[in-house]
Amino acid sequence: MNIELLNKNALVCGASRGIGNAIAMQLARAGANVTLVARNTSILERIVRDLDTTKGQTHDYISADFSKPDELREKVDTLLHLPRVYHILVNNTGGPPAGTAIDAELHEYLTAFTHHLLCSQVLAHAVVDGMRASGYGRIINIISTSVKAPLKGLGVSNTIRGAVANWSKTLAGELGPHGITVNNILPGATSTDRLRQIIEGKAMKQQHSTDEVEHEMTAEIPIGRFAAPDEIAYAALFLASEYASYITGINLPVDGGRTPNL
Repeated sequence: MNIELLNKNALVCGASRGIGNAIAMQLARAGANVTLVARNTSILERIVRDLDTTKGQTHDYISADFSKPDELREKVDTLLHLPRVYHILVNNTGGPPAGTAIDAELHEYLTAFTHHLLCSQVLAHAVVDGMRASGYGRIINIISTSVKAPLKGLGVSNTIRGAVANWSKTLAGELGPHGITVNNILPGATSTDRLRQIIEGKAMKQQHSTDEVEHEMTAEIPIGRFAAPDEIAYAALFLASEYASYITGINLPVDGGRTPNL
């Protein structure tokens, strides 16, 4: 299977590091023109120079703060006025801080809801007309296995990820007739900065070493290790391609077998 995304434009969120960065790299290697979205301008400037251009691709970026959906909308609208059609949208935002659901403050829920659902809605709404017109659209949401089985100590994340999953399933039904697929990728424990923060937090709380916490976590994974970001990116690459044209409205775990249910 040779996946090519020549003449496709992709908008990839959270592209400055981790899973988002890996997805941007894979889409560019497949020939897509990629717009990176993240907050840190200096990092985006470096990454955009590193993206593959061997097939004549051109890449750019948006520096955006997901706590300000209206500003995000303005920046995306500016790109669309070039004019430009985005065929691929990857919604990906760093997870909320760890903690129990009952102890979370209201502002923590509101912040997570804004970052994960409202901004995803802003972006989907901005690109969907172009997808309809082109007859090709792929909306891919990077969320969490917690939509299948809540994860201990991630109360706000569990709640908001579930909302995004149901939003996505609703969109899949609405947009399917227009040739637009909407799917969720559910990464398991992946070697990113966020995972490192979670491990360090658990180690401090349990008064264990980080090595001990890592061992406990990998022991729960049948494959016996954490995922590399590229392993999540390969799933996104497939869902972005023409080969996934009849796949929509699904949750795809990429978790090494850890999730305890189907």
